[in-house]
Amino acid sequence: MPLDAVSGLDPYSELVTRAFDRAGPAVVHIACARDDGRPAGAGSGVIFTPDGYVLTNHHVVSGAARITASLTDGRDVVATLVGGDNVTDIAVLRLAANGLPHAELGCSAELRVGQIVVAIGNPLGFTCTVTAGIVSALGRTLRTRSGGLIDSVIQTDAPLNPGNSGGPLVAGGGKVVGINTAMIGSAQGICFAIGIDTAIWVATRLMRDGKVRRSRLGVSGQTVPVDTRVRRFHGLNVASGALIAGLEPDGPAKQSDLMVGDVVVALDGEPVSGVDDLHRLLTEERAGRKVVLTVLRRATIREIGVTAGEG
Repeated sequence: MPLDAVSGLDPYSELVTRAFDRAGPAVVHIACARDDGRPAGAGSGVIFTPDGYVLTNHHVVSGAARITASLTDGRDVVATLVGGDNVTDIAVLRLAANGLPHAELGCSAELRVGQIVVAIGNPLGFTCTVTAGIVSALGRTLRTRSGGLIDSVIQTDAPLNPGNSGGPLVAGGGKVVGINTAMIGSAQGICFAIGIDTAIWVATRLMRDGKVRRSRLGVSGQTVPVDTRVRRFHGLNVASGALIAGLEPDGPAKQSDLMVGDVVVALDGEPVSGVDDLHRLLTEERAGRKVVLTVLRRATIREIGVTAGEG
């Protein structure tokens, strides 16, 4: 592999070092403590504004009474939680400092499979550690610790370890394209990052409102198969649906004609193949609006209107 005439590095090394040089100074080590001072977990984060806003994982800071961020220059800075979203596992912190080094955010929609990426974080307490790999796959769906699903997740083989959570995944140009969130411990080279497009969307709402607003129906449910004969008879294009297992006493669905035992197969005409689809479709924009649920009640199809609440 030919060397770069200026740096003396081969192209691969040049790309990795450039990514680290540009994003590394903005990476912080996050330490959390309980009310009694005992440790409550640790992870990584990345400063993305000069006035100290930090992106990290929700599971890193959830339940912490005190949060401290250690900068690459050796300073320890008090951090406050702006807001967290367990659905996407994204949280935003604010550091009590200004004029900080900050990383430039890229666009995860522009990533390509096979592209070189760099993970920066603090695995097992080893600060500002760099690992490199490629984008192994795009558009993955990852189940979070809260049980929800995150769409458009990046799969990479850049090695991650405990403590990398919340740190940035960086493209060769030095822009952050993801927030590292998980690994499969029993596998080799299967790690995941939340796309930066998702993280930016969530962070914007956390900084504005302190939370991500979504709509809700006030139901409990489970994914169940739809009988093949019923599916064919009604021309349904889903093989399963979301069974309504319970209705909250004061929830929006309780005020409608929806019944326990109904199986939701569409919402506003969009197919629902299970509980995860139902959650995905209950967006902020639908809060306070009437949505139309297409349900199977025994073997008949019904359309039921529900005014979605905010959740």
